Amino acid sequence: MNERKRNVIEAAKQLFIEKGFSSASVQDILDVAKISKGTFYNYFSSKNECLIAILENGREETNMRRRELLVGKDPADKDILAEQISVRQQVNLDLNLMPILEAIFYSGDAELRAFAKKQHLAELSWLSKRLVDVYGQSTAPYAADCAVIMLGIMQHMIHIQTANLNKSIDTNAIALFTLRRIDSIIPHMIENNDNLLFGNKFTNADELSAIDSDLLISNLKKFNQKIQHDDQDAKQYVEFIIDEIAREQPRIILLETITRSFRQTFSKTPHELETRELAASIWGYLDTLK
Repeated sequence: MNERKRNVIEAAKQLFIEKGFSSASVQDILDVAKISKGTFYNYFSSKNECLIAILENGREETNMRRRELLVGKDPADKDILAEQISVRQQVNLDLNLMPILEAIFYSGDAELRAFAKKQHLAELSWLSKRLVDVYGQSTAPYAADCAVIMLGIMQHMIHIQTANLNKSIDTNAIALFTLRRIDSIIPHMIENNDNLLFGNKFTNADELSAIDSDLLISNLKKFNQKIQHDDQDAKQYVEFIIDEIAREQPRIILLETITRSFRQTFSKTPHELETRELAASIWGYLDTLK
């Protein structure tokens, strides 16, 4: 994604938060982003598509943070899974996406509702796979049911606590509480061969898009040129990633670790959004090696 499109997305996000999605017009976006109508429609076919791009960025950030939490850790660790589940809520807060998500809920727009459904199915898909990591392959026929049960319990717990407490919600504690309920449920389901959603794989929309290694290296080299005068330690991360991807057999564990450090190095800098996109591409590339 080029820098100008990134700027349009950020400007539109601030506008939707301040003015409300329904009240904001394409002309408002043009004024705030200081672009022409032609430029906007080169990037997006509609205001809806612009909103979807904002939320896709949030989903991408969620996926990467979850993967970074697993680097060097045991996939069967329930504490790690609870942290990963909590990431989604934290990203929504960090990127100020809650007002935008509420706009979708109240809009009644069919396209936006369809997108929200797709994201929800992606969340269920991710959680189903992680539950199998935690509880073992024997639980695979019941994982989809347990993912639905778990997210349902968490959603209602969060709603009740939000309505009755004047303090921030600890989603990590709620996730751990819900996992303890799953501890009790799964053995009973296996013993009675009891499931409703067996074979339902939901969707693979939780995965990051794969990218060709040559294109990825090209994009990293272009980024490296931009940061010629930046911190030399930061440049070393980029150069290491380029060299590692170019190897005949890239070392996956090393790339996972360095990619996490690469993102953290550029956090809260002018390059933060671009490094997030590059990191997402690297994680997508790593998926092709596994």
